Amino acid sequence: MKQSDIFRDNADNCLQLAERAEGQPAHNRFSRMADAWTALAKEQDWLDGEVPPVAVRTRQRQDA
Repeated sequence: MKQSDIFRDNADNCLQLAERAEGQPAHNRFSRMADAWTALAKEQDWLDGEVPPVAVRTRQRQDA
């Protein structure tokens, strides 16, 4: 199993915990943890070369 898949599984677990959380603070905490695991999975995909890097746009200056 790829590392990014493990991270996504962790995110899914956090979302399940958020659904069952008693109280808004716990729900918010688990939701933020799920977001963090998802971000790690996306970064790991990039590090593994599965996702191309984001092209940086350069702003062209227009002289008047």
